[in-house]
Amino acid sequence: MQLQQLFSPSVQHTLDVIGIFVFAISGALLAVRKNFDIFGMAVLAEVTALGGGLFRDVVIGAVPPAAFTDLGYFLTPLLATLVVFFLHPHVERIQTGVLVFDAAGLGLFCVSGTTKAYSYGLNLTASATLGLATAVGGGVLRDVLANEVPSLLRWDRDLYAVPAIVGATMVVLCIRYDVLTPLTGGLAVVTAFVLRLLAMRFHWRAPRAWNRRSTVTEE
Repeated sequence: MQLQQLFSPSVQHTLDVIGIFVFAISGALLAVRKNFDIFGMAVLAEVTALGGGLFRDVVIGAVPPAAFTDLGYFLTPLLATLVVFFLHPHVERIQTGVLVFDAAGLGLFCVSGTTKAYSYGLNLTASATLGLATAVGGGVLRDVLANEVPSLLRWDRDLYAVPAIVGATMVVLCIRYDVLTPLTGGLAVVTAFVLRLLAMRFHWRAPRAWNRRSTVTEE
């Protein structure tokens, strides 16, 4: 099942660019908080926006990766860097809006990553795993480069990976039962998006170890 069967190429490209831009904004904002210079901002923006897709494409053998064959994908994070460089106080004030778009990008990329991996011959489990990696991989690389514990691994962060896992799982189930269509694919995107919004709204978090007794204080 090819991704192009879910969305037309023009629609898919537009959605990809929007998702890349918002992910890049989050990377550049973290660089500002870390007092990085403009080069550091650009690096974090590029890594956050493209890291997950690059990892997926290398694993499935889709080389050269899309990030290097479509100039728009590469330049969009640089545009986001300039926006944050000059307007970061204003961007910080609309952080909630940025998070909403980030949630939309999460939903889109977990679905697109899963379908692309499957179209390259991976089995359903591996496809869903790469769908998750596409959605969250860039954020993990961003945090590592910024010398922070990845948000994905912190108990005190609202659920992020779980909505992506749900979206990717919905896709592979649709593939398994031959019902993957633009409607069902879109439903998977919306489900992951809504779950992420609900997690932010109600501060849903994953459970920690059962009967945990550690007295270590988390940062």
